Amino acid sequence: MEKRHEERLSTASPALLLYCRAGFEGECAQEITAICLAQRIHGNTQYADNSGFVEFIGDEQALVHWPDWRQLIFARQSLPRFARLDALARADRLTPIMAALHARGEAFREVWVEAPDTNAGKELAPLCKSFGNALVGALKRASLLDPRATRRLHVFFPQGDKVYLCAADPEASAPWPQGIPRLKFPRAAPSRSTLKLDEAFVSLLNESEQERWLKPGMRAVDLGAAPGGWTYQLVRRSIRVSAIDNGPMDRALLDSGLVEHLRTDGFRYRPKQPVDWLVCDMVEQPRRIAELIARWLGTGACKRAVFNLKLPMKKRYDETQACLARVRAVASDVRARQLYHDREEITVFAAR
Repeated sequence: MEKRHEERLSTASPALLLYCRAGFEGECAQEITAICLAQRIHGNTQYADNSGFVEFIGDEQALVHWPDWRQLIFARQSLPRFARLDALARADRLTPIMAALHARGEAFREVWVEAPDTNAGKELAPLCKSFGNALVGALKRASLLDPRATRRLHVFFPQGDKVYLCAADPEASAPWPQGIPRLKFPRAAPSRSTLKLDEAFVSLLNESEQERWLKPGMRAVDLGAAPGGWTYQLVRRSIRVSAIDNGPMDRALLDSGLVEHLRTDGFRYRPKQPVDWLVCDMVEQPRRIAELIARWLGTGACKRAVFNLKLPMKKRYDETQACLARVRAVASDVRARQLYHDREEITVFAAR
């Protein structure tokens, strides 16, 4: 039976709405609580297990100093919520929502109608699409949709008769509906794990960084490379790769002329010369991976790294913090996120 951590809220109570992977609501709640306490913002989190979202209920200060989505590991999206409407009549959801928006009086540059990334949320997709079309028309008629406006309206349906209304600064919120970049699996890639590194580059690096740090001719090492899902993302950017794995690599990657396959232990291998990138998706205890990456960065064997930390079943937030602390001891820049294509893991970028 689902365990609930939620109570009925006042429509006017200020809150942050955080989207996350179903099953990681507890870690998301721990993270936002720690961040807000560090900024002396007091409040409490409320969520239902496996709901795919968390609320942080605080004071007005929480909305003024709400965290940028890039600061968060377990939240895909972070939004200031200004209204919550319960017990909506399924025959007319539009009227009470428009009443709340009229009362607010703010025009928005665009509107996203969303549902949680859960099985129940997927069943709401037709509602979100049809309601979104009706809402856009109503906003235009009310002069509440203006491309010159500064903020985006998020209309979030956790269920068909309940909605959260949020106003987001596009510069400080994830640029994809549901906080999920929509990536297409390339047919030439040898495994679906390729999408994790693709999403890591898109989510953890901005466009300028991608352009400067993923240049043709750079050199990379892929630890635990076989069959080549992560190597593929480097090769498609014309980066030369030393693929380290005792298992077989995809033949097309080897034929590219950009891949050297070395059948050796990923924990013992070191390049003769420093490389631009180290990537690692080995299945191993997270602290062992964190220690390995820290040694590469600390000794200057690589300039930058992207790696996965496979999290334990219990105390996942604490384990995450311990691993990141080890990497931060030698890295000047560490960014981490639980990606859409991750499961019981997080993906980390670190630079010297």
